[in-house]
Amino acid sequence: MKQNPAHAVDLKDDTFRKLLPKFSDTSRDRLLRLLRDPGFSGQISASAVASLAKSEHKTVDKLMVKLLPLARRYSDSPISKFPVGAVARGASGDLYLGANIEFPGHSLGFSVHGEQSALSNAYMHSEQGVEAIAVTAAPCGHCRQFMKELSPESEFRILIAGNPATTLAALLPMAFGPKDLPGFKAPALPVREVDLVRPKEISDALTLAALDAARKSYAPHTGAHSGVAIGTQSGRIFKGAYIENAAYNPSLSPLQAALAALIVAGNPYSAISKVALVELNGAVISQKSVTEAALSEIAPDATLQIVTTKMAVY
Repeated sequence: MKQNPAHAVDLKDDTFRKLLPKFSDTSRDRLLRLLRDPGFSGQISASAVASLAKSEHKTVDKLMVKLLPLARRYSDSPISKFPVGAVARGASGDLYLGANIEFPGHSLGFSVHGEQSALSNAYMHSEQGVEAIAVTAAPCGHCRQFMKELSPESEFRILIAGNPATTLAALLPMAFGPKDLPGFKAPALPVREVDLVRPKEISDALTLAALDAARKSYAPHTGAHSGVAIGTQSGRIFKGAYIENAAYNPSLSPLQAALAALIVAGNPYSAISKVALVELNGAVISQKSVTEAALSEIAPDATLQIVTTKMAVY
């Protein structure tokens, strides 16, 4: 069985001061209050961002970079030993934390990159768009391709610690993206819900949450909409929607998105008690096997419910 990742942020005053030594006491106190909220989900509201930027006398871009040590603390990277933190800024002005996640015993392709974690966090909070992302190291090609799906025009800014700000367009010239495939209608953001039928057997809160995540999924290339909901022992539910990519491999499975949400909220894998997967019946791809395989390693005692649905027809 995989050991629980040491990704929870130590919320003791002295330890937190060492984690963010460049922040003022006032700012650290504000962040601690936010992180200690039982409902914290890796999201910092626009109003809190404005207050932090003002107390630190920094632009929001510089604040995002200063928050990277906090985001990186959520990393679970036992294979690479290379923790990556990311902070995305949504069109709303809210900030979203993210970090890389690796799974010993599974294909490296199942890893969640730090940028994917932060961006899926924004996605699951129904952001209309992404304006910028700060990251502790230059985004790899995989992440640049993932970003392209959220911003086909490549307009949002990339803030790399210790480097001048740049743009996705500069980092990914002559890019291949969703517009290059036939039938392109819209990018992943803003989130657009699809009309999936609620199966009669769905009545519990967890499976309804998985259905809600499936309705928010982005699957223009296969049409295989799916969603996962993770239930914890404390009663919290973390949702993950499938986020597809024109290059296929950078696609983020619903379980990966849900696990990213679980981790950035400070929960270990041992907190997982049950999981629900909702996906389209007869779709060209399925999330069933990868969900079962991953859970067998990180949460072998958790129950998994799989429900299939179909598109609504009027």
